[in-house]
Amino acid sequence: MRHKTTNEHEYTRIPGLVRRTTGALLGRLETSHFIRVHSCPFVVQLRFQMVERAQGLILRTRLLSETSLIAHWLTPDFGRIATVAKGARRPNSPFRGKLDLFYLADLSFSRSRRSELHTLREVVLRETHAGLREELACLQQASYCAALIEQTTETDTPLPAIYKLLTDLLGQLPQQPPQPQTIFAFELKLLNELGLKPDSAKSKFTAGAKQIVSALSTSDWPSVSQLRLSEAQMTELRQFLHGFLIFHLGRIPKGRNHALSSAAE
Repeated sequence: MRHKTTNEHEYTRIPGLVRRTTGALLGRLETSHFIRVHSCPFVVQLRFQMVERAQGLILRTRLLSETSLIAHWLTPDFGRIATVAKGARRPNSPFRGKLDLFYLADLSFSRSRRSELHTLREVVLRETHAGLREELACLQQASYCAALIEQTTETDTPLPAIYKLLTDLLGQLPQQPPQPQTIFAFELKLLNELGLKPDSAKSKFTAGAKQIVSALSTSDWPSVSQLRLSEAQMTELRQFLHGFLIFHLGRIPKGRNHALSSAAE
């Protein structure tokens, strides 16, 4: 080991773990720190894993191995993050029964310094949105909206307004029969949050459609469900928003047609 004398004390650089002269482990920290162990001071490079806490909504999950899975979250403070839940599929795992589509939870995770896949530490379940699973059309609408958020947002970027937009929608979906205008309203509200709000004054909308676009963009979800659109207006909005999304996003996530057609049945 290299030694140097500073202020008449000998310092030693030790990577990773720091041990007392007796061999007891002092700890694991992240960044470099200067510490003294009794009468023998050390300059030490220590590492620790930064633990973050957040409230999050699961957008999707996928298997990583026979025992572990990856959960993709939407959080207000960190935006979209991905965490690996090690051993989550084991029968005695503390994560068992807590990680599923659209589950809302308080979570803690350790940030990875090498990738965007962080390590999940703890999950406290708050809401399962069980009502979404009672109606396939509701689940299809929610899944499309989640996919649209994933396509249009960056990871590790605070998204408080978009988080609220989706959580409010999930709470409202089971409250009324699935309707096409729910999807139109979500697309318009999300585009507004992204700074891509359509200018209805410059669009070739009929007068009635312009009023509907304004109402869908600004109304709360209970009010959206009360709006009545004619078949012509639904066709007009469906085609316009399809073209608008393609123009600005390049593609539309799979599931839009199912979300609209199942709601119309």
